Amino acid sequence: MARQLLIVAHAPSPNTRLLAEALLNGARHPDIQGVKVVWKPPLEAGPDDVLAADAIILGTTENLGYMSGALKDFFDRSYYPVLEKKQGLPCAILIRAGHDGTGTRRALESILTGLRWKLVQEPLVCRGDWQDDFLRQAEELGMTMAAGLEAGIL
Repeated sequence: MARQLLIVAHAPSPNTRLLAEALLNGARHPDIQGVKVVWKPPLEAGPDDVLAADAIILGTTENLGYMSGALKDFFDRSYYPVLEKKQGLPCAILIRAGHDGTGTRRALESILTGLRWKLVQEPLVCRGDWQDDFLRQAEELGMTMAAGLEAGIL
């Protein structure tokens, strides 16, 4: 039975859409078998998606020093329905920050602590002006998460 990696990524612009696609490309690397990858925008994702997932990547823009309203809405609808059932869920974060991403990261880490989800690597914060290397980093994040699921270490 395939393990499932859920990607909940807010992608309101062409560049953030490229980041979401890079996460998907990495997670769907042809050498990785036995991992089903599901991407949903935050306004379409909900508790059932989290309950079906074996790991999750959360992607958001930095909005006024906080996560996107769409990702906050996802947490508002999903927090309590998954709280007791998904403790220890391996997760990773991608933040597209026009500034430094500190407030966004702090807010997400606070929510993840409450959920008792496990950050399995340092959050990826793509800061400042757009850099094409952000895509390589996002692809690597997706690949690392999927490979960890496939190997059974997540």
